[in-house]
Parts: sequence; C-alpha cells; structure tokens
Amino acid sequence: MRPLTDTTPKPLLSVKGLPLLSAHLNAFQLAGYTDVVINTAWLEDKITDHYGPTLTPRAPLYQPVQIHYSREGKDFGHALETAGGIVRALPLLDNAFWAIAGDIYIPGFIFSYQVLEQFATTPHLAHLFLVPNPAHNPGGDFGLDDNGHALDLPLTDSRPRFTYSSIGLFKKTLFHPPFCSIEPGNPVGSKASLAPILRKAMDLKLVSAEMLKSPWTDVGTPERLAELNSI
Repeated sequence: MRPLTDTTPKPLLSVKGLPLLSAHLNAFQLAGYTDVVINTAWLEDKITDHYGPTLTPRAPLYQPVQIHYSREGKDFGHALETAGGIVRALPLLDNAFWAIAGDIYIPGFIFSYQVLEQFATTPHLAHLFLVPNPAHNPGGDFGLDDNGHALDLPLTDSRPRFTYSSIGLFKKTLFHPPFCSIEPGNPVGSKASLAPILRKAMDLKLVSAEMLKSPWTDVGTPERLAELNSI
C-alpha cells in the first residue's frame, strides 16, 4: 500500500471517509459486543491515539466498547503475523472469539452473537468465511466439502479452492499443542502464520467453513482503495 502507508497504518485508510478499522469497530458495537482487542505494529501510535481506550456509543441504545491493545511494535519491534499475534493476545480473549484483518472492506457483515455462541458449542476449533478467488489469489486457499468442512486440498486435487476472507471464528484450543507450539501469550514474540495451524486441524475435520454472502474486498493496493472510493 505504499506510499499511502508511509504515513498512515493500513487499518486507518478510509473508504467513503470512514477508516477500515472504524467500520469493523462500529459493526462490533452494533452487534452488542463490549470488548475488542486490536493488534498493532506499524505506526501503532496512530491507531492507539485515534481510538484511545473506549469506543463511545454511537446512539443511546449502544454500549461503549472497551478497546484492549496488543502492541506488537512496542513490545517486539515488528508484527507477529496472524497466528503469532493471536497467541500474543490469548490472555485477553474469551474461549471462542471472532478474528478479522484490519485491511478488508466488508460492508453489511454482521458479527452475530448467536453465530459465535453456536460455534462455541460445536467440536470445531475454527470456522472460516471463504470468498471466490480474487484476481490477486487465483489459486485460492482451501476447499469446502458438502458437510461444511474446510479442506486442505493437494495441488493434484481438481476440486475447487476458495480464498480465506480473513474473517473467522476461533477457539483458544486451536492455539495450543498439538496445533500450535507457541507458549500462550507469546512472550518472546514468535512470528507465526495461521495457515499451517489450520491445516493441522483440517486434517482432523476440526475446521468448518462457509461462503461469505456479503461484499468483500481485500484492500491490498492503492488501486483497490481508489476503486472502492470511486463507486
């Protein structure tokens, strides 16, 4: 996203005047959540200064949202990648939780409490929202069977693969052995990607998935951001 991100962290880039991260926070507040965790690294002071400790109510019926920060930049000098960042934040999280990237645009997506509570009662350790493959990821990431299980398909498998939207439901158990070897709280700041952990759980049929029904854009280039703002 350079040169835009030379001075602005990606989650604070705006679509129609609203920062990407603000859209996520507003959606969580609308759904009734009262606590969120934000992982920060690049230009993180701009994020913490922008939001502070509390997202104030947008209307009388809404509750304030307490914002907890996992400051990877301050603590380690670099981002910990998706799994490393989640493990770092585990002490701040409930046993089942939503996780979403700060650089995607998903107007209309609802972070349903009911969906979270239903997921918590299942044997699955993760539930992924998949999208048709965008131009920048034509090969996709994971398959999806008729029973709603995400699949780690070998390259020789002809079944369709889809792209992980960076929206998912997870349980803390996924980030413990045998799936993840990083110590809870990630005290040494180990970097770790999410995909290898998910693949281990997929082999045991412990990852469910569904196709995302709402609009979705991975805002990964200035051109994609400009396109969203031109619509």
